Amino acid sequence: MLMRPDLRTQQRDFLLEITRAITAQLDLGEVLRRVLHASLVMLAGRVGIVALSNKHDGRFYVRAFSGINTDTVPELHVKLQELMDPGDAEGFSREFLNTKLREMADAIDTNLAQSIAMPLVFARNPLGLLIVFRSYQTSITPEDLTTLQSFADQAAIAVNNAQLYGDIQHEHQRLEAIINSSGDGVLILDPNLTIQQANDSFARMSGWRKADLLHLPKREVIVWANLEGPDLEDAGWAGRAADTLYVEGDMIRRDGMSLGIGITYAPLLNSDGKLESIIANVRDITNIRKAQEMQSVFISTIHHELRTPIAIIKGYASTLGRDDVEWERDVIREKMAIIEDETDRLTNLVEDLLTASKIQSAQVLQLNKADVDISDLAARSAARLESQAGRRIELSFPENFPTILGDETRLRQVIDNLLTNAIKYSPEDKTITVGGRFSRQSVTVFVRDEGAGIAKDEIDRVFDRFYRIDNTITRRTQGAGLGLYLVKSIVDAHGGEIAVKSQIGSGSTFYFTLPRDMPVQQRPQR
Repeated sequence: MLMRPDLRTQQRDFLLEITRAITAQLDLGEVLRRVLHASLVMLAGRVGIVALSNKHDGRFYVRAFSGINTDTVPELHVKLQELMDPGDAEGFSREFLNTKLREMADAIDTNLAQSIAMPLVFARNPLGLLIVFRSYQTSITPEDLTTLQSFADQAAIAVNNAQLYGDIQHEHQRLEAIINSSGDGVLILDPNLTIQQANDSFARMSGWRKADLLHLPKREVIVWANLEGPDLEDAGWAGRAADTLYVEGDMIRRDGMSLGIGITYAPLLNSDGKLESIIANVRDITNIRKAQEMQSVFISTIHHELRTPIAIIKGYASTLGRDDVEWERDVIREKMAIIEDETDRLTNLVEDLLTASKIQSAQVLQLNKADVDISDLAARSAARLESQAGRRIELSFPENFPTILGDETRLRQVIDNLLTNAIKYSPEDKTITVGGRFSRQSVTVFVRDEGAGIAKDEIDRVFDRFYRIDNTITRRTQGAGLGLYLVKSIVDAHGGEIAVKSQIGSGSTFYFTLPRDMPVQQRPQR
């Protein structure tokens, strides 16, 4: 039986209306309501629902409905799940489908007599279900199915478009979050090198407001005080897919200050292989430069620290070994003592280097823990260094200072380093004090000097590896910049904390706090 011309016209009008809704807006709910209205009109239905599959859990949920009380919708969700999950026994048999559709109709209204269901499918991907319920029983004609199929196809297109748009929006938001949370600056440039997008990190680096950066030429924003090699405009960069370009230099910020940065440019090509955008990853290299400078200074310092004692040892050994001179015993003893001191200095330097290397590679320092009397340990270190340096070191420990569980060798290294620094960086006529205090949970040991002090902006860095304060005294004294780094690493390994209080011209006090005990399960076996 052919469809009557007036029905064909009405169907065509509905399809045109739905198509315009799909192309004019991305409100999926409105499109589905129009599909449902057209389906009910064309099939003389009383009730209709559109159910869509949730891609996260695979379950079906009612997205649009007509002629249904809102309170019934939760029950329909359950019925839909039963309909779409038949189990292994029956499968999607006609009898099973009819039974479940009948149960769904009864849940809505017992007066509903017939149901017609049509899947929403796009590119063989099932997206949902369109169901029309009639209040009378009649034969379902091929025209009914063709009409419902046409509306279901339109609904499937709308659902697919909405899902694609949602996926694009989600991906866009994800990329925005990645770009804006990056610690590096990010710029997106068009082929004319105009800024299309910038993240918060680049705004902070450049001193520009983020909104002011948009649509500015790159050359106006990234102004070089000095540049190592050509930048993007002058590099003859073709922007092929595999190409990246790295430039490095000092950028002049908007406030006039300069900042060392490195920029990696990467092209983004369209499907035709033409340049669409350029991604610029901007990294603040200030700390990298400082690390490189510290490494260079360290290598130079180590070279000097090794060469000096070796030259002294070789010189005295060669002198004592001369065949044409007979040395008195006092002279020999004096020269041998110097050789021994320089050998100890070399040994300590090598030990510091090995310890620093172990800390860097393993990120943890192995300790041999036993009971340690820190007050006695400090007294022995003070006595030894007093005799070697000819300096006065006072002790300030209360009576009954408790023992702790720790590595005696490592803790002696801590105290020796702190006392040696105090001797190096304080005048000879000033007093150095080592002392402590304790509570029920911890002990605190301090080393106080009356030297030049440390500037506030350098206090946070004194425990960095290879770092040495840049002043007249440190330039006159020997050292590799490892002592305080090792001190902090050892204290950290004991579960303690170390800090420094200092004032320029009044000296410094280094103090570290260690727990008095450790959990029983961590105690070494006796």
